[in-house]
Amino acid sequence: MARDIRELFKDDKALNEKMPENHQTRFLKKLDKALPKKRKPRFNWVQIAAGVVLLLGLGFGTYHHLQPEKPIEVATTNPAEIKTLGDVSPGLKKVEDYYLASINLELSKMKYTPDTKAIFDGYLLQLDELDKEYQRLSIELTESGPSELTVNALIDNLKFRLNLLHRLRSQLNELQTSDNNLEEEKLSV
Repeated sequence: MARDIRELFKDDKALNEKMPENHQTRFLKKLDKALPKKRKPRFNWVQIAAGVVLLLGLGFGTYHHLQPEKPIEVATTNPAEIKTLGDVSPGLKKVEDYYLASINLELSKMKYTPDTKAIFDGYLLQLDELDKEYQRLSIELTESGPSELTVNALIDNLKFRLNLLHRLRSQLNELQTSDNNLEEEKLSV
């Protein structure tokens, strides 16, 4: 009962007949009438939006690239409003007062003479730099509030200034001692 499908096709003579000549074109015409093609718009709204975004991005980037760089402005605060270590806590006020009093005492003990001018000037420049750094740290303390790093930096700055003055005093003492020794040698000769 089971027959091979190839034998069935050989036996069927109707399948061997050829299709009429314009069959394919007629079929396509009927298909076009039954299912009309949708025309795609030339520009899709998504493509238009993407183009606008691209142009805006390029324009914005070019504008910022061609703008001259402006210097960064540092916010200045009124010196009366600048906080010190004493404003943070009473204990820190004692530390600050101790170092400032010691610095002023060291400065008052030193004698400025024409012989020591060069040494004094060098140390005073270093003290001035440390004072500027102290002012900057005080402004940072005022603007951003107390932090451990800022408070420690302020205390370290005061320590550096005091140590610098101790070194200046020791150099002045060495200079004075060497001058005194030279004078004694001249007198003994």
